[in-house]
Amino acid sequence: MQIYWTKINKIIEETPEVKTYLLDCPEDYTWEEGAHIHLALEGFNAGDKPNRSLIRHMSISTLPHENSIGITTRIREQCSEFKAILRNLEVGNEVAIFKTHSNVPLKRENKNVYLLSSGVGLATFRPLVLDYFERADNVNQIHSLNIDSSKDFLFTNIFKSAPDKKFTSQFVDNRKDYYEEVKNLAADKDGLFYVVGSDEFLVQNIEVLREQGIKPEQIRLDKHERQLPEFLSFELSN
Repeated sequence: MQIYWTKINKIIEETPEVKTYLLDCPEDYTWEEGAHIHLALEGFNAGDKPNRSLIRHMSISTLPHENSIGITTRIREQCSEFKAILRNLEVGNEVAIFKTHSNVPLKRENKNVYLLSSGVGLATFRPLVLDYFERADNVNQIHSLNIDSSKDFLFTNIFKSAPDKKFTSQFVDNRKDYYEEVKNLAADKDGLFYVVGSDEFLVQNIEVLREQGIKPEQIRLDKHERQLPEFLSFELSN
């Protein structure tokens, strides 16, 4: 496994609690939309075993042609050791990256695509939307629905409805409105539904979608293939 040490070249304060860290791209480093990466902080491999508290699985919120690896994350006042260290890093500091993999590339199957996310989960979808804007081949249209109770909605310059591009974007700040809207979207029995958020959020969305008759193979999760059965193989209760 190759570990790349790379520098932070810019830090963007997206909202009071959310930052994007832009990292220099190592030479020949590439990825596809919907990818995630392992981000590790200094000292993670100093001992006999990797210090897992200094490693996190993060979505990449940029595309390769943007020439930076973007990591967008929420850092609350009370946070983990990892986030506390990350919060204090500055431009020029080094971090390690390794193991890039994409679980949710944009499927081009001539269907409507629905992007369902919670909070900073929208960062996973930013590259999918940009990729779609650049090349809309074999995608009928995209609808993004994001719930963020903080009301500090992310990436509103990209996530804004553009009828000419067949793209609609919705933000809601409460669960009731969110799940009502998910039910409305699930009226499309042929659509593809991408879901990104906490495990609890995934489970709730899958239950709502399945109850509306959406099949497991229409639901795309940012999970490794071996984890998918945990989420998608449950039986619907009568």
